[in-house]
Amino acid sequence: MNILGISALYHDSAAALLIDGKIIAAAQEERFSRIKHDASFPLHAISYCLEEANILLGDIDVIVFYDKPLIKFERLLKTYLSYAPKGLTSFIAAMPIWLTEKLYIRSMMKKKLSELAGCKPRDIDNLKFAEHHQSHAASAFFPSPYERAAVLCIDGVGEWATTTIWLGEGNTLTPKYEISFPHSLGLLYAAFTAYTGFRVNSGEYKLMGLAAYGEPKYADLIKQRLIDIKEDGSFRLDMDYFNYATGLTMTNKKFDNLFGGPPRTPESEITQREMDLAASIQVVTEEVVLKLAETIKKELDVDHICLAGGVALNCVANGELLRKGSFKSLWIQPAAGDAGGAIGAALAYWHQNQNQPRIIDESKFDSMDGSYLGPKFEDDDVQHLLDKTGAVYHKLDDTELMPKLAQILDDEKVIGWFQGRMEFGPRALGGRSIIGDPRSKKMQSVMNLKIKYRESFRPFAPSVLAEKVSEWFLLDSSSPYMLIVAPVKEEICIDTSEEAKSRFGIDELNLVRSELPAITHVDYSARIQTVHKETNPRYHALISAFNDLTGCPVVINTSFNVRGEPIVCTPEDAYRCFMRTEMDYLVIENYLMKKEDQPIIEKDASWQVEFELD
Repeated sequence: MNILGISALYHDSAAALLIDGKIIAAAQEERFSRIKHDASFPLHAISYCLEEANILLGDIDVIVFYDKPLIKFERLLKTYLSYAPKGLTSFIAAMPIWLTEKLYIRSMMKKKLSELAGCKPRDIDNLKFAEHHQSHAASAFFPSPYERAAVLCIDGVGEWATTTIWLGEGNTLTPKYEISFPHSLGLLYAAFTAYTGFRVNSGEYKLMGLAAYGEPKYADLIKQRLIDIKEDGSFRLDMDYFNYATGLTMTNKKFDNLFGGPPRTPESEITQREMDLAASIQVVTEEVVLKLAETIKKELDVDHICLAGGVALNCVANGELLRKGSFKSLWIQPAAGDAGGAIGAALAYWHQNQNQPRIIDESKFDSMDGSYLGPKFEDDDVQHLLDKTGAVYHKLDDTELMPKLAQILDDEKVIGWFQGRMEFGPRALGGRSIIGDPRSKKMQSVMNLKIKYRESFRPFAPSVLAEKVSEWFLLDSSSPYMLIVAPVKEEICIDTSEEAKSRFGIDELNLVRSELPAITHVDYSARIQTVHKETNPRYHALISAFNDLTGCPVVINTSFNVRGEPIVCTPEDAYRCFMRTEMDYLVIENYLMKKEDQPIIEKDASWQVEFELD
């Protein structure tokens, strides 16, 4: 059976294809449209999935959308009515798109899909709808390596649910507990994201990174006034401080007064207040997650836990959950946000509606194949593009290329690395990455300011050989999707306690804290990706070559894009990004390019860098 899963119309639209229960392809629309967090109907992503499987839309048996818009519309109406007349402005703003698009999503989808299939809309008669948190839960449990596990889904809001707990057993998912809108940990975190001057649904990871520079001075105030956390992890928000249920902003004047002033203006200076607010809401978030996890362990008596929903991308909280030790292991859906709902919706139909068994391959970490589920480009296509562009390149086989790249990294040069299938989810995992030497004292600022064009405080992640991770980090399990933060091992840390006494906030960034200063955060932690030979042999080979040369089995890995743009998808995207940044080298499959060898290109409008103010 061929099943197409779709998530769309809110943020991070995506499509995923299952054939007889196996995930064949998945991709976000933004990678093709080049519009970051693109919410539009994912026609490009759907086309890619079909092309990858060499089938037509007419070959699809079932198309499953990842939530139920009519129930979501019911929630909006009931919310507006319960707050009336307070929510009138928000109601008027929201209704046009609902009355013209979202409320008639079945008709809209039939129209869009019929255009793709070359048929009449009435011929598209195989549409199904899953519930939002059902899609999240299915995306977390069914690809996991566990026969039995708890599933914790926390996000902003689906139809009504904001937090759900499930029991996964075999091919079944049983809902156990639910917290409903407007009480939402995801929306609480989003409120602080907006208040500190970042964009909701894209800036939450910035807030998480900023937290390490602050002190949780406001944590008690948050728990006293904003959120009532029970011992079992359940919670309620005091909605007097929030505006998201009725207005066009996340917070209100009462919230401003509580924290001593208006929200930070985007792009303005980040002050100690923002750092302390970030640290405070991070501590509160971790407390809720850990208490919920303890309750799950006690109530469901399970050894393993799976996570999905936007809050599952909070890798600091994930690391704390792992170190707590309540569960033997945890598994996190790499596309834990709405994009992953496309995979979840398809898997929910296959296993729950069709009652198809799960087959767990014990030789694999999971059934996501490293999340390398996007497009791959053949050698002839790459060479054609490079010749068309006028690029100057050398083609090298891997036996010559990998040692050469290791030497380039050792020389403190920055490499754009493009190979294999594109990653599904928000993280670059060695398919579309920018890499550097983590031992370099200057690399973090160079890559932030000259390559990524982003805030200097943003930390970089290490990619480490899976078999070497416990030698460098306090982590004895796999983290293939860069979704767990763990401490750097004490043996390679440098004591900065005396020097740190005279430094505060961002100024702490300049202290060298370990033998890997470019990936060691100010709290001596790192967001780790373990690289496995089974899922990405070429990336593993590159890091192995660097280890052979330097004795260091770690490289910096950041996503191959500039601020405000999605991760690159095609060789053309990669070459364009390479040419308009200060990257030193570009590798596309086996083609190596040096920046200073490239021709000076007259940049038309399509080459202009447009920076998103987030």
